[in-house]
Amino acid sequence: MALFIRQSDDRSKLQERLAAELQERAKQRAALNDRPDGVDDSQYMKGTKLTSRLAWVWILIIMFAAVAFVWLTVLNTTR
Repeated sequence: MALFIRQSDDRSKLQERLAAELQERAKQRAALNDRPDGVDDSQYMKGTKLTSRLAWVWILIIMFAAVAFVWLTVLNTTR
């Protein structure tokens, strides 16, 4: 019985330590969220461009090719 009580005491100390660590992490994350995009500078965005207006055409072409491939595969396996 004494061992069981001692184990629960150890657990509560461990739980307290974990709770303190989680609180510290939450404070650090809150400090990071003060920045608008989560980074100090946005140098990684240099040289990038927005998606063109014709991106939906490429999506349609890829989808058509996938459907054609599946259709041809099914057509050939049923014969």
